[in-house]
Amino acid sequence: MSTTEPTAGRPGNATGPAGDVKAALDGFIMDLKGFGAEIKSKLQDQEERLTMPERKTQSFARPALAAGPEADMSHRNAFGTYLRNGDDDALRGLALEGKSMSAAVNGDGGYLVDPQTSEAIRSVLKSTASIRSLANVVNVEASSYDVLIDTTDLGSGWVTETGTVAETATPTIDRISIPLYELSALPKASQRLLDDSAFDIEGWLAGRIADRFAAAEASAFVNGDGVDKPTGFLNHAQVDNDQWSWGSLGYVATGTNGEFDAATPADAIVELVYALGAQYRANGTFVMNSKTAGKVRKLKDADGRFLWSDGLAAGEPARLLGYPVLIAEDMPDIATDAAAIAFGDFRAGYTVAERPDMRILRDPFSAKPHVLFYATKRVGGDVSDFAAIKLLKFSFV
Repeated sequence: MSTTEPTAGRPGNATGPAGDVKAALDGFIMDLKGFGAEIKSKLQDQEERLTMPERKTQSFARPALAAGPEADMSHRNAFGTYLRNGDDDALRGLALEGKSMSAAVNGDGGYLVDPQTSEAIRSVLKSTASIRSLANVVNVEASSYDVLIDTTDLGSGWVTETGTVAETATPTIDRISIPLYELSALPKASQRLLDDSAFDIEGWLAGRIADRFAAAEASAFVNGDGVDKPTGFLNHAQVDNDQWSWGSLGYVATGTNGEFDAATPADAIVELVYALGAQYRANGTFVMNSKTAGKVRKLKDADGRFLWSDGLAAGEPARLLGYPVLIAEDMPDIATDAAAIAFGDFRAGYTVAERPDMRILRDPFSAKPHVLFYATKRVGGDVSDFAAIKLLKFSFV
């Protein structure tokens, strides 16, 4: 009995070309499935390793991991307790991070304001309509701050290759010392209000202190006489800009006592801008009060165009001849011989020096049934570059 071999190419043939292709395809599919299973296994292992810290944190009731270090709340909580009921046990000997001092201030019995409240106060001071928002503000740990200013130009000259080099002028250095004075505020609240746990004592205190500090600073930085307060820039000698010298502020006269010139009112403002040196003019800002601004808004140039233009975007300051305007209510009104408008680079021209710490003393006895909070900080200010600020004086000459 003979057996018939299957013919190549017919169905059922396992050794022909079609069978080889099928076998190769099956093998590829198996390899692909194996590769996919291996990748899936590796992804699962990696996911388990990534989620392991989270599971451990939950199982041991640990605080969740954060992207950055959390603020130390110990001083703030202790400070809040002290404000509410006068309990200072938690504040005694509590060290502040980054400072070589404790929260207790043995000199006057007060305590350092917690960093978050202190920062809230500084934010308000920076945003107020004060020279502080334009000036150079520095933090110091001493009782004064010294500014060194080169009041003359370094000499120079041309020389040939073989010529003799002559001695040039030597620059003169002037030292301006800015002493720090104590600025204080005394807000008060009833004990019943303080006992209310829903009352935001830190926010309330920061707002009241900031308002008082802002008003006192704004006045001193403009008109301060330097006696137990900063020296305002208007407290320095004022001379005609043609005779200006270091130690005084140069002014441009309007040509009319107590008013702008009737024929050419805008000319005085243009002259004021160009009385300032080019190196300062690029960062120049006008400073005036609201009454003066009301009159300046009406001024037009020779072609009938207003000199004043309001900001196009929210929060953008108004502009006068293209320069920003700060409305500072402590500037004098327009009157005879009054320097009612200032123009200058105040970041170069005026320096505010302050200590970074702020202190609070709780006084429940002096104003019963209210509690007084005596807040103090040390701050000073003075002109640091007399060439950087010019004044518009409403006088004939």
